[in-house]
Amino acid sequence: MQGILAVVIFLLDIIAIIDALKSSLETGKKVLWVILIFILPVVGLILYYLVGKKK
Repeated sequence: MQGILAVVIFLLDIIAIIDALKSSLETGKKVLWVILIFILPVVGLILYYLVGKKK
């Protein structure tokens, strides 16, 4: 069960990183979001979709 959860989190992180890189954010902000998602996979993912992603 833990393996499946790890794979799901990994895939969601990859999707969030791609989304951040494609966004209209400034380059510095994109880099910061990617680093945050990479270092803190679950927390960074949640924060990106709640705070960082522009509607």
